[in-house]
Amino acid sequence: MRHHPPGSVVLLCLGAIGLCGAVGAARAADPDAARIRLPIEQTRLANGLELIVHEDHRTPIVSVDIWYNVGSKDEDPGHFGFAHLFEHVMFQGSKHVPEDTYFRYLERAGASSVNGTTAEDRTNYFETVPTNRLELALWLESDRMGFLLDHVDQKTFAGQREVVKNERRQNYENAPYGMVVQFVNEALYPPSDPYHHLAIGSPEDLDRATLDDVKQFFRTWYVPNNATLVVAGDIDPGATRKLVERYFGPIPSGAPPEHAKAVTVPPDGERRLEIEAAVQLPRVVVAWLTPRFFAPGDAELDLLAHVLTGGKTGRLYRRLVYDDQIAQDVSAFQESGELSSKFEIVATAKPGHSPDELLAAIDEELARIRDAGVKDAELTRARTDFLARKAFRLENEGARADTINEYVHYTGDPAYLEKDVERYEKSTAAAVAEVARSWLPPGQRVVAAVRPTKDAPLCGRLAGKKP
Repeated sequence: MRHHPPGSVVLLCLGAIGLCGAVGAARAADPDAARIRLPIEQTRLANGLELIVHEDHRTPIVSVDIWYNVGSKDEDPGHFGFAHLFEHVMFQGSKHVPEDTYFRYLERAGASSVNGTTAEDRTNYFETVPTNRLELALWLESDRMGFLLDHVDQKTFAGQREVVKNERRQNYENAPYGMVVQFVNEALYPPSDPYHHLAIGSPEDLDRATLDDVKQFFRTWYVPNNATLVVAGDIDPGATRKLVERYFGPIPSGAPPEHAKAVTVPPDGERRLEIEAAVQLPRVVVAWLTPRFFAPGDAELDLLAHVLTGGKTGRLYRRLVYDDQIAQDVSAFQESGELSSKFEIVATAKPGHSPDELLAAIDEELARIRDAGVKDAELTRARTDFLARKAFRLENEGARADTINEYVHYTGDPAYLEKDVERYEKSTAAAVAEVARSWLPPGQRVVAAVRPTKDAPLCGRLAGKKP
């Protein structure tokens, strides 16, 4: 996401959507010119469904984006993977939509970007359709919210369970370094923490699941008062509200579900993981617990990640890949979450070099930032990059709808865009250095060293553990 340095003049302008910002001289001349907005209208149906509409007539399309406030963090022990499983089940049909016809309806209507995603904090579903097919999209979304259980049977459930298990095999169990993320998460978060397990779940829990378990999960979480619907694009707000009321209004609300609470504490000392994998190149992963999404320090850690590995001028990229030539690649990122976040550095060694060499160089560069801070030019590049990426992303109708939903979920304010950008505008070099000192100490982290081992699985295993 984000922005640019004080005193510079950087213009962000996204035409008819009313998203326009400037700083420096433009701000001095006209303070309102620096304001950036996504104009929205917000209402709530009697059943608790939150509706947000965003009007934009530049292109004759409309995006329908619905977020359910449930993710893998809300799953009970023994039921890991249910949130992601439901993402698949939701596309298989409902009372008035026959099996395997959801995509067919939308494809024939000229839809684009039809999909759903599951994460630790939420599950979302979205489609972008021509303006004249908005009613179809709303009907389809409302039918699966209100009538999914009238359709789901053992065959549908069992089929999608196998699809999810196969997805886990492809993306984790049969992928190079695939299980490293799970080992790191398990070391970083205690077993009682909602982020301890992967969002895709475990095959053991999926195998134990029954159709009744799945139905209860749906009744608990897939209720109108646990969802936010954003409709963005070439719409008439009044007519859109009437359509939403027509299709979603009759769906009864449910009991307010109880969401997971944070129990995370920073690791007591440094935790080292030795991982064996049938890969060609060693790798090191370094992870810290950091502040939750939009909390103080979150934006500065985004900027720090860019200073470290943003492009070829990033400190770690330049040091490891170009100067020392010990790494094939390196990346750093702040993975922001609702309860807490994770800052991670991942470096893959060149042949003949080790995770220990990579870690030593990483620690040296972090120590320099903790001691001497970052340069103004580095901060300028980071801010400008975040601003550009934000601007380009918001040119997409579906991304705009999803951003509004993101703000609702994490801040409660669908119009949070201006405040979001201000987080990066107001960040200073001193603040970036301070988050490196306070949130990335060498003594409170997880370090995973992946070493090539011929008889190990491709995805990796903890050293000493045999199948």
